[in-house]
Amino acid sequence: MAASDSRLRIRKDSNVTIVEFVDRNILDEANIQMIGDEITGLIESNPALRLLISFANVDHLSSAALGTLITINNKLRPKGQLRLANIDPQIYEVFVITRLNNIFKIHSTTDDAIKSFS
Repeated sequence: MAASDSRLRIRKDSNVTIVEFVDRNILDEANIQMIGDEITGLIESNPALRLLISFANVDHLSSAALGTLITINNKLRPKGQLRLANIDPQIYEVFVITRLNNIFKIHSTTDDAIKSFS
């Protein structure tokens, strides 16, 4: 996949891989599939990955995107670690209603999330 096609910005901060979304609205099924594939590629190339997904730029998230997050978490869980950060309060409310806030380790800021990795 060409970098210009990516729906993600990926960077490293010490030993943590930080993923941010390019789009403010994560609603389109094709984009969600691309995001899932790209993050799966990161996991497969580094099974002990410390992955932080930042929602700093995201205003809307579809249920399909939540499903992709669950899949990513399940793929990473055996050896790696996942943290979520910077989730808009309205989106966080969806995590609470669906009880996904009990599945994911969610932090207010990127810095808090980075510090939480063991």
